Amino acid sequence: MCLAVPLKIVSVEGKQAVGEAAGLTQKLRVDFIPDVRPGDYVMVHAGFAIQRLSEAQARENLACIQEAVDAASE
Repeated sequence: MCLAVPLKIVSVEGKQAVGEAAGLTQKLRVDFIPDVRPGDYVMVHAGFAIQRLSEAQARENLACIQEAVDAASE
């Protein structure tokens, strides 16, 4: 099963960026998303940003992931 995770972009340097979610940071590539800036939300799969998201979409996705984690730990 493949999973993409929404991250908030913290910094961008060329085609590399750092994203953050829930206090964890991840290095990623932004080759597929033009004009990515700190503060943007992106969906990340296999280390690549594959889609830009609104903050509301990112929060909704993160809430769904947390719900699955909580259900698995019961």
